[in-house]
Amino acid sequence: MTDESKQYSYPGRATGVVWDGRLCIHVGECTRARGTLFESGREPWCEPDSAEADMVATVIERCPTGALSYSRADGGPPETPPAANSIVVANNGPLYARGELEIEGAPQDSPGLRTRAALCRCGLSANKPFCDNSHESAEFRDRGPIGNAGEALEAQGGPLRVRPQRNGPLLVEGNLTLISGHGLPTWTGTRVALCRCGESANKPFCDGTHALVDFKTDER
Repeated sequence: MTDESKQYSYPGRATGVVWDGRLCIHVGECTRARGTLFESGREPWCEPDSAEADMVATVIERCPTGALSYSRADGGPPETPPAANSIVVANNGPLYARGELEIEGAPQDSPGLRTRAALCRCGLSANKPFCDNSHESAEFRDRGPIGNAGEALEAQGGPLRVRPQRNGPLLVEGNLTLISGHGLPTWTGTRVALCRCGESANKPFCDGTHALVDFKTDER
């Protein structure tokens, strides 16, 4: 669990925003957005009424970790999963998942995790299966290449189940496209074991190295 292990609510007339510090790794999509919805150093940091409801939704849905979520009181649509499930194998970073996510063990009070999540792949996060930026201090290095094309999909969306295996990989089941660290959709399939010990010689896929390095997790 990260130090920022609290949720903060920012109410607005048309849209309410919630920030979950347990999930945030400070990517900066929020504060880099145009306008004054989010401003670093301001109190409050988020002012939902400073932007139209649709813009609030657009900015928050760019948050790749699920730390930001919103609720609408203006009759506008809630966040819905994208038409295609995907996981980006980030350059020297985590696995960024988007889709109709069903993450085993995910906190139920974090609605952003239903569509967006940053999953640890360096093996060192104290908040497994989620990333906590430990890859930076550990100088984890993997550019995110994908050396396997997988198999063709009959559909792109639907539930994407993510099941962290005790002392082992992430087992992902459902229609999925893996996107390399340089942005190329490369692998497609419906079942895959993804390395999260950080030591596989075939990243992002598991090759069993977790057993050799005595990788330990604290889930379940």
